[in-house]
Amino acid sequence: MIHVENLTKVYRQKKREAGIVGALKSLFVNDYTSKLAVDGVSFEIYEGEIVGYIGTNGAGKSSTIKMLIGILLPSSGLIDVNGYSPFKDRKKLAKDIGVVFGQRSQLWWDLPISETFQLLADIYGVSKEEYIQTINELVEVLEIKDILHVPVRTLSLGQRMRAELCAALIHKPKILLLDEPTIGLDVIIKKRIEHFIIHINKKFNTTILITSHDLNYLEKLCNRVILIDHGKVLFNGPIGRMKETFEIFTRVEIVLEEATSDPSLYNIEGVIKINIDKNTITFICSKKVNTIELIEFISKTNKIIDIKIIEDSLEDIIGNVYENKSIL
Repeated sequence: MIHVENLTKVYRQKKREAGIVGALKSLFVNDYTSKLAVDGVSFEIYEGEIVGYIGTNGAGKSSTIKMLIGILLPSSGLIDVNGYSPFKDRKKLAKDIGVVFGQRSQLWWDLPISETFQLLADIYGVSKEEYIQTINELVEVLEIKDILHVPVRTLSLGQRMRAELCAALIHKPKILLLDEPTIGLDVIIKKRIEHFIIHINKKFNTTILITSHDLNYLEKLCNRVILIDHGKVLFNGPIGRMKETFEIFTRVEIVLEEATSDPSLYNIEGVIKINIDKNTITFICSKKVNTIELIEFISKTNKIIDIKIIEDSLEDIIGNVYENKSIL
């Protein structure tokens, strides 16, 4: 559904010196700097996939999304979205694509959301019968029936985001692009949106590309992630392979009945770091360490009261990837 090859975006920014002199000088001298936002990015997204597009602020995520929908013209490279070139065929592509920007709204601020939905249906040429069927299902699944006649400006952030999703899907697009759709939302609303994304993907085979800083959230939704940094792809593959490829550390926290200073604890193979605080021992372990064997070893000479095992989260793993700058 989406083919991106050697995509590059360079922004030209006009330089201006500080102060009145700098302002006057800029009127007569045009001096520009170039910023490389997307640097030779290539990837494929297949029909029915839910793919996470992740990276730090300024990594190039939003610039990529804007080029995929035709808002931005690439500096170089190839983009094919469902057979269309986004910038050249923007009007044709609009019927096949839905977009939600977490920090920007497509809803009319002073209108009830029901009127916005009707206006969007008219813009996309959705028939009355199809509109009624689609809107009834979306309203039910997103649980927004009680706010249909409420002006957008009075909605909470969670209510508005659910309305945004509804608005993006009125014309039943084949592709849905979500740019930070859960930013600032509470756990309950995030869960509702998660269930909704899974629902439309399964029912309509909708292809979904989602950017988010909430990596644990993406881990629940996506079977594949594309990780970029400074406009370059660092990783593209299943989340499971990311965990296999990059170093994962496990923290084992053991509480003993009595304090210990056993020197042999410092010589366990695969333990990266050890911290002993009175009767609590914390091990930071690599993949080499079998945690069951570690616990058995400790229990031979000490009475264990409590055990806590915490494995690196996806966010921790990605932090390690950024630190190593491994390009795959």
